[in-house]
Amino acid sequence: MTATAAPSGPSQTPAETSPEPPTETAPSARRALLTTTVEDGIAHVQLTRPDKLNGLTLRTLDDLVATARELRADRTLRGVVLSGAGPSFCAGLDFGTVGKDPLGIAKAFAPRPWRGTNTFQEACWAWRRIPVPVVAAVHGHCFGGGLQIALGADFRFTTPDAQWSVLEAKWGLIPDMSGIQSLSQQIGMDHAKRLTMTGEVVSGTEAVRIGLATATSSDPVREAYQLIEQISTRSPDSVAATKRIFERTWGAGARRTFFWERAEQALLLGAKNTAIARKAVAEKVPARYRPRLLR
Repeated sequence: MTATAAPSGPSQTPAETSPEPPTETAPSARRALLTTTVEDGIAHVQLTRPDKLNGLTLRTLDDLVATARELRADRTLRGVVLSGAGPSFCAGLDFGTVGKDPLGIAKAFAPRPWRGTNTFQEACWAWRRIPVPVVAAVHGHCFGGGLQIALGADFRFTTPDAQWSVLEAKWGLIPDMSGIQSLSQQIGMDHAKRLTMTGEVVSGTEAVRIGLATATSSDPVREAYQLIEQISTRSPDSVAATKRIFERTWGAGARRTFFWERAEQALLLGAKNTAIARKAVAEKVPARYRPRLLR
Protein backbone atom coordinates (compact mmCIF):
# COMPACT_ATOMS: atom_id res chain seq x y z
CA MET A 1 0.00 0.00 0.00
CA THR A 2 1.39 3.38 -0.92
CA ALA A 3 0.16 6.91 -0.48
CA THR A 4 -0.51 8.95 -3.58
CA ALA A 5 2.51 11.12 -4.22
CA ALA A 6 2.64 14.53 -5.81
CA PRO A 7 4.17 14.72 -9.29
CA SER A 8 7.93 15.08 -9.23
CA GLY A 9 10.69 15.47 -11.79
CA PRO A 10 10.54 16.13 -15.51
CA SER A 11 9.34 12.66 -16.51
CA GLN A 12 5.63 13.25 -15.97
CA THR A 13 3.74 12.34 -19.13
CA PRO A 14 1.65 15.28 -20.43
CA ALA A 15 -2.09 14.86 -20.04
CA GLU A 16 -2.66 15.34 -23.74
CA THR A 17 -0.71 12.16 -24.50
CA SER A 18 -2.60 10.03 -21.99
CA PRO A 19 -4.22 6.87 -23.31
CA GLU A 20 -7.85 7.14 -24.37
CA PRO A 21 -10.36 4.27 -24.24
CA PRO A 22 -11.35 2.62 -27.52
CA THR A 23 -14.51 3.56 -29.35
CA GLU A 24 -17.40 1.95 -27.55
CA THR A 25 -19.26 -0.66 -29.56
CA ALA A 26 -20.67 -2.49 -26.55
CA PRO A 27 -22.05 -1.19 -23.23
CA SER A 28 -19.32 -0.29 -20.78
CA ALA A 29 -19.43 -1.14 -17.10
CA ARG A 30 -19.15 2.09 -15.16
CA ARG A 31 -18.14 1.94 -11.55
CA ALA A 32 -17.17 4.69 -9.16
CA LEU A 33 -13.57 5.26 -10.21
CA LEU A 34 -12.95 3.01 -13.20
CA THR A 35 -14.59 2.13 -16.51
CA THR A 36 -14.55 -1.08 -18.50
CA THR A 37 -15.18 -0.97 -22.23
CA VAL A 38 -15.35 -4.22 -24.19
CA GLU A 39 -14.83 -3.98 -27.94
CA ASP A 40 -14.38 -6.98 -30.25
CA GLY A 41 -13.48 -9.23 -27.34
CA ILE A 42 -10.87 -6.92 -25.78
CA ALA A 43 -11.68 -5.25 -22.46
CA HIS A 44 -10.11 -1.89 -21.64
CA VAL A 45 -10.15 -1.33 -17.88
CA GLN A 46 -9.21 2.25 -17.10
CA LEU A 47 -8.73 3.94 -13.74
CA THR A 48 -10.62 7.23 -13.92
CA ARG A 49 -9.47 9.46 -11.09
CA PRO A 50 -6.99 11.62 -12.99
CA ASP A 51 -7.19 14.58 -10.61
CA LYS A 52 -5.67 12.31 -7.92
CA LEU A 53 -3.24 10.55 -10.27
CA ASN A 54 -5.63 7.59 -10.11
CA GLY A 55 -4.91 7.13 -6.42
CA LEU A 56 -6.58 3.99 -5.11
CA THR A 57 -9.49 4.02 -2.66
CA LEU A 58 -11.19 1.07 -0.99
CA ARG A 59 -14.02 1.45 -3.48
CA THR A 60 -11.57 1.27 -6.37
CA LEU A 61 -10.06 -1.92 -4.98
CA ASP A 62 -13.51 -3.51 -4.66
CA ASP A 63 -14.32 -2.46 -8.22
CA LEU A 64 -11.08 -3.92 -9.56
CA VAL A 65 -11.82 -7.25 -7.88
CA ALA A 66 -15.41 -7.30 -9.17
CA THR A 67 -14.33 -6.32 -12.69
CA ALA A 68 -11.69 -9.05 -12.85
CA ARG A 69 -14.21 -11.62 -11.65
CA GLU A 70 -16.73 -10.62 -14.31
CA LEU A 71 -14.14 -10.67 -17.09
CA ARG A 72 -12.91 -14.09 -16.04
CA ALA A 73 -16.38 -15.52 -16.65
CA ASP A 74 -16.55 -14.20 -20.24
CA ARG A 75 -15.52 -17.07 -22.53
CA THR A 76 -15.48 -14.81 -25.60
CA LEU A 77 -12.90 -12.46 -24.07
CA ARG A 78 -9.61 -12.25 -25.99
CA GLY A 79 -7.60 -9.94 -23.75
CA VAL A 80 -7.55 -7.13 -21.19
CA VAL A 81 -5.78 -3.76 -21.27
CA LEU A 82 -5.19 -1.94 -17.96
CA SER A 83 -4.53 1.80 -18.12
CA GLY A 84 -4.99 5.06 -16.25
CA ALA A 85 -6.73 8.23 -17.40
CA GLY A 86 -4.96 11.58 -17.23
CA PRO A 87 -1.26 12.14 -16.53
CA SER A 88 -0.55 8.88 -14.68
CA PHE A 89 -1.21 5.15 -14.63
CA CYS A 90 -1.63 4.99 -10.84
CA ALA A 91 0.28 6.69 -8.03
CA GLY A 92 -0.70 4.18 -5.35
CA LEU A 93 -3.08 4.10 -2.43
CA ASP A 94 -4.72 7.40 -1.49
CA PHE A 95 -4.17 7.39 2.27
CA GLY A 96 -5.93 10.73 2.59
CA THR A 97 -9.18 9.06 1.57
CA VAL A 98 -8.61 5.51 2.78
CA GLY A 99 -7.39 6.65 6.20
CA LYS A 100 -10.83 8.06 6.99
CA ASP A 101 -12.31 4.55 7.03
CA PRO A 102 -10.41 2.41 9.59
CA LEU A 103 -13.21 -0.16 9.69
CA GLY A 104 -13.08 -0.48 5.92
CA ILE A 105 -9.30 -0.93 6.06
CA ALA A 106 -9.64 -3.71 8.62
CA LYS A 107 -12.26 -5.46 6.51
CA ALA A 108 -10.19 -5.15 3.33
CA PHE A 109 -7.07 -6.39 5.14
CA ALA A 110 -8.73 -9.60 6.34
CA PRO A 111 -7.93 -12.55 4.03
CA ARG A 112 -10.69 -14.50 2.30
CA PRO A 113 -10.04 -18.19 3.12
CA TRP A 114 -11.45 -19.43 -0.18
CA ARG A 115 -8.97 -17.46 -2.29
CA GLY A 116 -5.99 -16.88 0.01
CA THR A 117 -5.84 -13.11 -0.52
CA ASN A 118 -7.32 -10.02 1.08
CA THR A 119 -8.93 -7.24 -0.95
CA PHE A 120 -5.69 -5.26 -1.28
CA GLN A 121 -3.92 -8.31 -2.68
CA GLU A 122 -6.78 -9.57 -4.84
CA ALA A 123 -7.15 -6.21 -6.61
CA CYS A 124 -3.67 -6.79 -8.03
CA TRP A 125 -3.51 -10.59 -8.22
CA ALA A 126 -6.95 -11.21 -9.76
CA TRP A 127 -5.64 -10.38 -13.24
CA ARG A 128 -3.50 -13.51 -13.10
CA ARG A 129 -6.64 -15.59 -12.67
CA ILE A 130 -8.15 -14.37 -15.96
CA PRO A 131 -7.36 -16.95 -18.70
CA VAL A 132 -6.50 -14.37 -21.37
CA PRO A 133 -3.51 -12.04 -21.82
CA VAL A 134 -3.69 -9.01 -19.52
CA VAL A 135 -1.49 -6.08 -20.55
CA ALA A 136 -0.75 -3.00 -18.44
CA ALA A 137 -0.17 0.24 -20.36
CA VAL A 138 1.91 2.46 -18.08
CA HIS A 139 2.64 6.17 -18.33
CA GLY A 140 3.35 8.88 -15.78
CA HIS A 141 3.44 7.52 -12.23
CA CYS A 142 3.41 3.81 -11.42
CA PHE A 143 3.92 3.81 -7.66
CA GLY A 144 3.18 1.39 -4.84
CA GLY A 145 -0.23 -0.16 -5.33
CA GLY A 146 -0.21 1.01 -8.93
CA LEU A 147 3.04 -0.84 -9.57
CA GLN A 148 1.57 -3.94 -7.94
CA ILE A 149 -1.48 -3.77 -10.22
CA ALA A 150 0.86 -3.54 -13.21
CA LEU A 151 2.81 -6.55 -11.95
CA GLY A 152 -0.45 -8.51 -11.84
CA ALA A 153 -0.63 -8.22 -15.63
CA ASP A 154 1.08 -10.68 -17.96
CA PHE A 155 2.86 -7.92 -19.86
CA ARG A 156 3.71 -4.27 -19.14
CA PHE A 157 4.37 -1.64 -21.80
CA THR A 158 5.67 1.68 -20.50
CA THR A 159 6.62 5.07 -21.82
CA PRO A 160 10.38 5.59 -21.47
CA ASP A 161 9.90 8.48 -19.04
CA ALA A 162 7.29 6.84 -16.81
CA GLN A 163 8.18 6.73 -13.11
CA TRP A 164 8.18 3.34 -11.39
CA SER A 165 8.64 2.86 -7.65
CA VAL A 166 8.05 0.37 -4.87
CA LEU A 167 7.28 3.41 -2.77
CA GLU A 168 6.20 1.64 0.43
CA ALA A 169 9.66 2.11 1.98
CA LYS A 170 8.95 5.85 2.16
CA TRP A 171 6.16 5.11 4.64
CA GLY A 172 8.01 2.42 6.61
CA LEU A 173 6.02 -0.36 4.94
CA ILE A 174 6.48 -3.26 2.54
CA PRO A 175 4.59 -3.92 -0.72
CA ASP A 176 1.75 -6.05 0.65
CA MET A 177 -0.69 -5.99 -2.29
CA SER A 178 0.83 -9.20 -3.74
CA GLY A 179 3.97 -7.21 -4.54
CA ILE A 180 6.50 -9.48 -2.82
CA GLN A 181 5.27 -12.52 -4.74
CA SER A 182 5.17 -10.63 -8.04
CA LEU A 183 8.60 -9.07 -7.59
CA SER A 184 10.15 -12.42 -6.69
CA GLN A 185 8.82 -13.87 -9.95
CA GLN A 186 9.63 -10.88 -12.11
CA ILE A 187 13.12 -9.66 -11.24
CA GLY A 188 16.30 -10.78 -9.51
CA MET A 189 16.37 -10.79 -5.73
CA ASP A 190 19.03 -8.09 -5.59
CA HIS A 191 16.92 -5.69 -7.67
CA ALA A 192 13.79 -6.60 -5.69
CA LYS A 193 15.49 -5.93 -2.36
CA ARG A 194 17.05 -2.69 -3.55
CA LEU A 195 13.79 -1.27 -4.89
CA THR A 196 11.83 -2.40 -1.83
CA MET A 197 14.38 -1.15 0.71
CA THR A 198 15.08 2.22 -0.93
CA GLY A 199 11.77 3.15 -2.57
CA GLU A 200 13.80 4.77 -5.33
CA VAL A 201 12.08 5.91 -8.51
CA VAL A 202 13.26 4.39 -11.80
CA SER A 203 12.34 5.36 -15.34
CA GLY A 204 10.37 3.20 -17.74
CA THR A 205 13.59 2.52 -19.60
CA GLU A 206 15.27 1.30 -16.42
CA ALA A 207 12.17 -0.73 -15.51
CA VAL A 208 12.56 -2.63 -18.78
CA ARG A 209 16.28 -3.14 -18.22
CA ILE A 210 15.81 -4.81 -14.83
CA GLY A 211 12.73 -6.78 -15.87
CA LEU A 212 9.90 -4.86 -14.19
CA ALA A 213 8.42 -3.93 -17.58
CA THR A 214 8.23 -5.77 -20.90
CA ALA A 215 9.15 -3.00 -23.35
CA THR A 216 9.03 0.76 -23.83
CA SER A 217 6.61 2.42 -26.22
CA SER A 218 5.51 5.95 -27.02
CA ASP A 219 1.94 4.58 -27.07
CA PRO A 220 1.60 1.74 -24.54
CA VAL A 221 -2.15 1.31 -25.10
CA ARG A 222 -1.68 0.77 -28.83
CA GLU A 223 1.15 -1.66 -28.11
CA ALA A 224 -1.09 -3.56 -25.71
CA TYR A 225 -3.84 -3.94 -28.30
CA GLN A 226 -1.37 -5.07 -30.95
CA LEU A 227 0.04 -7.79 -28.70
CA ILE A 228 -3.44 -9.06 -27.83
CA GLU A 229 -4.34 -9.16 -31.53
CA GLN A 230 -1.19 -11.17 -32.23
CA ILE A 231 -1.92 -13.65 -29.44
CA SER A 232 -5.54 -13.93 -30.63
CA THR A 233 -4.37 -15.69 -33.80
CA ARG A 234 -3.76 -18.74 -31.57
CA SER A 235 -6.28 -21.06 -29.94
CA PRO A 236 -7.86 -19.36 -26.92
CA ASP A 237 -7.68 -22.68 -25.06
CA SER A 238 -3.96 -23.00 -25.76
CA VAL A 239 -3.46 -19.43 -24.53
CA ALA A 240 -5.49 -20.13 -21.38
CA ALA A 241 -3.56 -23.34 -20.69
CA THR A 242 -0.24 -21.56 -21.23
CA LYS A 243 -1.10 -18.82 -18.75
CA ARG A 244 -2.46 -21.29 -16.22
CA ILE A 245 0.52 -23.64 -16.31
CA PHE A 246 3.04 -20.82 -15.89
CA GLU A 247 1.05 -19.43 -12.95
CA ARG A 248 0.87 -22.88 -11.35
CA THR A 249 4.46 -23.96 -11.87
CA TRP A 250 6.73 -20.90 -11.99
CA GLY A 251 9.54 -21.77 -9.59
CA ALA A 252 7.80 -24.97 -8.51
CA GLY A 253 10.40 -27.43 -9.75
CA ALA A 254 10.55 -29.96 -12.58
CA ARG A 255 8.37 -32.72 -11.09
CA ARG A 256 5.37 -30.47 -10.53
CA THR A 257 5.84 -28.80 -13.91
CA PHE A 258 5.97 -32.14 -15.74
CA PHE A 259 2.67 -33.16 -14.09
CA TRP A 260 0.91 -30.01 -15.24
CA GLU A 261 2.40 -30.26 -18.73
CA ARG A 262 0.75 -33.68 -19.09
CA ALA A 263 -2.52 -32.53 -17.55
CA GLU A 264 -2.93 -29.41 -19.68
CA GLN A 265 -1.86 -31.16 -22.88
CA ALA A 266 -4.40 -33.94 -22.27
CA LEU A 267 -7.15 -31.32 -22.15
CA LEU A 268 -5.91 -29.57 -25.29
CA LEU A 269 -5.55 -32.72 -27.39
CA GLY A 270 -9.30 -33.26 -27.28
CA ALA A 271 -10.34 -29.62 -27.53
CA LYS A 272 -12.37 -28.38 -30.49
CA ASN A 273 -10.16 -25.31 -30.88
CA THR A 274 -7.10 -27.55 -31.22
CA ALA A 275 -8.76 -29.31 -34.15
CA ILE A 276 -9.62 -25.92 -35.64
CA ALA A 277 -5.98 -24.82 -35.33
CA ARG A 278 -4.70 -27.98 -37.03
CA LYS A 279 -7.22 -27.65 -39.84
CA ALA A 280 -6.29 -23.99 -40.41
CA VAL A 281 -2.61 -24.89 -40.64
CA ALA A 282 -3.31 -27.68 -43.12
CA GLU A 283 -5.49 -25.46 -45.30
CA LYS A 284 -3.23 -22.41 -44.88
CA VAL A 285 -6.13 -20.17 -43.83
CA PRO A 286 -6.73 -18.04 -40.70
CA ALA A 287 -8.34 -20.03 -37.89
CA ARG A 288 -11.85 -19.12 -36.74
CA TYR A 289 -11.93 -20.23 -33.14
CA ARG A 290 -14.88 -21.00 -30.92
CA PRO A 291 -15.34 -19.44 -27.47
CA ARG A 292 -12.78 -20.63 -24.96
CA LEU A 293 -13.44 -23.94 -23.19
CA LEU A 294 -10.86 -23.62 -20.42
CA ARG A 295 -11.42 -21.33 -17.46
